[in-house]
Amino acid sequence: MTDRYDGPILEIENLSISFFTRLREIPAVMDFSCTVMPGEAMGLVGESGCGKSTVALGVMQDLGVNGRIVGGTIKFKGRDLNTMSPEELRRIRGKEIAMIYQEPMASLNPAMRIGKQLMEVPMIHEGVSEAEAYARALEVVTDVRLPDPERMLNSFPHQLSGGQQQRIVIAMALMANPALLILDEPTTALDVTVEAAVVDLVKDLGARYGTSMLFISHNLGLVLETCDRLCVMYSGEAVETGSIQDVFDRMQHPYTQALFRSIPLPGADKTARPLVAIPGNFPLPHERPKGCNFGPRCDYFEAGRCDGGAIPMAEVLGDDRHGTRCLKFDEIDWTAPIQIAAETAKPEPGPVVLKMENLKKYYEVAASALFGGTNTKVVKANEDLSFEARESETLAIVGESGCGKSTFAKVLMGLETATEGRILLDNREIQGTEIAARDTKTVADVQMVFQNPFDTLNPSMTVGRQIIRALEIFGVGDSEEARRARMLTLLDLVKLPRAFADRMPRQLSGGQKQRVGIARAFAGDARIVVADEPVSALDVSVQAAVTDLLMEIQRENKTTLLFISHDLSIVRYLSDRVMVMYLGHVVELGTTDEVFAPPYHPYTEALLSAVPIADTTVEKERIVLEGDIPSAMNPPPGCPFQTRCRWKADVPEGRCEREVPEMRRTESGHQIKCHLSEEVLARMTPVIKIAAE
Repeated sequence: MTDRYDGPILEIENLSISFFTRLREIPAVMDFSCTVMPGEAMGLVGESGCGKSTVALGVMQDLGVNGRIVGGTIKFKGRDLNTMSPEELRRIRGKEIAMIYQEPMASLNPAMRIGKQLMEVPMIHEGVSEAEAYARALEVVTDVRLPDPERMLNSFPHQLSGGQQQRIVIAMALMANPALLILDEPTTALDVTVEAAVVDLVKDLGARYGTSMLFISHNLGLVLETCDRLCVMYSGEAVETGSIQDVFDRMQHPYTQALFRSIPLPGADKTARPLVAIPGNFPLPHERPKGCNFGPRCDYFEAGRCDGGAIPMAEVLGDDRHGTRCLKFDEIDWTAPIQIAAETAKPEPGPVVLKMENLKKYYEVAASALFGGTNTKVVKANEDLSFEARESETLAIVGESGCGKSTFAKVLMGLETATEGRILLDNREIQGTEIAARDTKTVADVQMVFQNPFDTLNPSMTVGRQIIRALEIFGVGDSEEARRARMLTLLDLVKLPRAFADRMPRQLSGGQKQRVGIARAFAGDARIVVADEPVSALDVSVQAAVTDLLMEIQRENKTTLLFISHDLSIVRYLSDRVMVMYLGHVVELGTTDEVFAPPYHPYTEALLSAVPIADTTVEKERIVLEGDIPSAMNPPPGCPFQTRCRWKADVPEGRCEREVPEMRRTESGHQIKCHLSEEVLARMTPVIKIAAE
């Protein structure tokens, strides 16, 4: 155990960090203060580029060649880290202060067995014997709830799933029993069910080991579930800090308020109560405004006052260490109802545009030493997929990685061909036609917006040229002038300035790149747009704007939107119907209201329970799925979900293991693929309960 220490574990006072380039000094963090007490979990929240990770690297004294602390102090257990020698820092890092990074593979040596990597920690820091280090590694791998710990210790990192790798990294950080654990977006790359398990684990271990935590995230719901206090950052400064309850329920800074208005909380509705995106863009570090950094985007901005000079943190009286960097916080009516934009009419779904009937997609994997065995293995990526989508409708497709969402999108796009079954686009069969053999109209009719806007644009071509190229392929416009005019109209459609036509992709932010991707997808008046996690790589405030944009274009063009996502908050906000997939099967299909209310498929129930919701009035039933998703190469017999189902005992013994359930359909059309009887389904209670106002 680490020594008992009763004072603050971490005290950061007026910290300023700059990065120095040949041209200028770039201030990344300014006048930042926060205190973490023993056993306390502090959340650090803000959009990309606000300086969250820079603060963490400052604590680790790991700012690289160009980074320097130019003001303020960082004290760990009362000692100033800035004045320590490299030798003293080496003793503290990894032992007393440990850090878990966003990408688990970045922290693991791919050529070294897991056990050896874990054993190194106590052997280096505490000089224990190999036998004792192995015993400790076994104990901590069991603590982080990994199955078959001995096999885990004998594995290489690539043999583990993302969730398992992240648990190993957490185990490694805990091996030395640190006093302070820094977690930098530790669950961004994980599925929501795995994220729920990892968050549960972090909370449990924090309580058991008495570890203090600095939890960096852009997900307010996650911070609510893991932390005691939080600090909201904007453009290098802390703008509000306090207990979770105070900041969530009695926010005192316009930026905190704007953040909450741009995330889909229960009750938000795309037609009656749309999200409100934050106007304008995040300032670049060397172009920050005078006075309040948030001023140019703030609803309460007052010229001559808010831009007069540096704004200090002010104390909010009556609350627990609650501070805000706003001159007008006690003049603003924080309870005033939100100014709602004009309510939009909900588009009526039109005729069926797309129909899938018993679609199957199998891949053959050649036998090799890597996979073992001598026979060819079959990966069943999609099993009996059947559904239809109508004009102007948003159908959300949800499920964990490996459930077959993206495979079905590839078959629909013509990047793959179906093994069996039919896909009808306007009553034409397209399942067997590869994209190269499809006619121009079919290609233009089915378009895709990808998850990562950075990978989908050609870095050496201007934005305008990329859209014109799409118009040429779709045969739109009979001259270069006509195509250029159409390109400028498309930029208007996605709310980008026309001057962006001459910009290169590297000059655009993530949200702006995603808008170019959307403009390109709609270039040929697409009938169906497959949006594959289109906002998951974007900041919260940008997500609201891009989601709104998709809805607006859909209303104007009567597009059918197939929205692939694992974020059920966004799904609830914008979809008309939801299809839940698990291991290649559709396990539930119905309207959004039907899928979000009981009875649920047991898998849908677990998915809903795993969604982090940034609302203190919401009560959730905790359902953490045990075990990892089975492999599509070796699926379990019978019901695909039976290995992780908590309702299995309510079904006659052995039936779940023997038979794949039939799809059951209620009178309203709600479909559930499950063996549970009507009586048991009727007993299910809501997973998410919203407290009455």
